[in-house]
Amino acid sequence: MSTEETIDWAGKSGAIYRYWIYPFWPTYYAKAGNYIFAKQTSPGYWLPIYIGETGDLSERFDNHHKLANAKRAGATHIHSHVNAGGAQARRDEESDLVARWNPPCNG
Repeated sequence: MSTEETIDWAGKSGAIYRYWIYPFWPTYYAKAGNYIFAKQTSPGYWLPIYIGETGDLSERFDNHHKLANAKRAGATHIHSHVNAGGAQARRDEESDLVARWNPPCNG
């Protein structure tokens, strides 16, 4: 994945999380991780629309409960981050990012 575009998202805690940027829908690795439905506001600048976590990033998000709302809000890409720290680590990362960015579809 070294040729793919990345972004560093900062959480409210100050922690930095590196995410890979993909248009909807790439082929993912079957690994646990966090993801962000995002829209690009200008070249290199992104706005998170929805932040979540999953036990398997390879599952397609076609039936995701927030996908339609995220797309209506302008989401065009998914940012993903493999997080092998377990379910609690994924939830903590999600909470940290939501607290910092307050995405409209997480409410």
